[in-house]
Amino acid sequence: MAEVLNIKAEEVWAILENVKDPEIPVISVVEMGMITGIQISDSPNIACITMTPTFVGCPAIDLIKKSIREEVLKLGFDKVEVMVDFETKWTSDRMKPEAKEKLEKFGLAPPTILNDEELTEVQLNKVRCPHCHSTDTTLRSAFGSTLCRAIRFCFSCQQGFEQFKPI
Repeated sequence: MAEVLNIKAEEVWAILENVKDPEIPVISVVEMGMITGIQISDSPNIACITMTPTFVGCPAIDLIKKSIREEVLKLGFDKVEVMVDFETKWTSDRMKPEAKEKLEKFGLAPPTILNDEELTEVQLNKVRCPHCHSTDTTLRSAFGSTLCRAIRFCFSCQQGFEQFKPI
C-alpha cells in the first residue's frame, strides 16, 4: 500500500510559481492566471492540474504541461496529470497585478484591463511605453513575435516595443 502524502492544494499552488511562461520567463503560470484547478487524490497519490492556455493555438502548451508535471512531481506524487481546459476562456484580466508589473520591467507593455468590456479605440491608443512610461504611443502591427503580442511605437522616446495583447 502506498504511503499517503497529505499534500495540500496550497503546496501545489506554491510550487507552480516555479513554472514560468516559456515566452515570458519572468512570469509564472499562476501569475498569468493559467491554472484553473488543482485536485489531489491521496490513494493513490495523484495530482490533477487543469490549465487554460492564453491562446488555443499557443505553441508552448506542451512545454508548459511538461514543466507543470515535472515541478509537481517534486512534491512526491506518484502521478501528475495535466489537463488543458479549453472551456474556461483565458483573458488578460486573469493576470495578477504583479504579473503586469513584471511584464513592464521585462520590456513588454502590459495588457489593458477590460473587465469583460469590448476593447475601445481609446484603450488601444493609451498604451504606456515600458521604457519611458509615456502614453504617446501607436500601434504599428497587431502581430508581434508571438500570438499574444502586438508591436507599438513610442513617440516620446522614439523606441519600438511589444505589448501583451488585451484579450
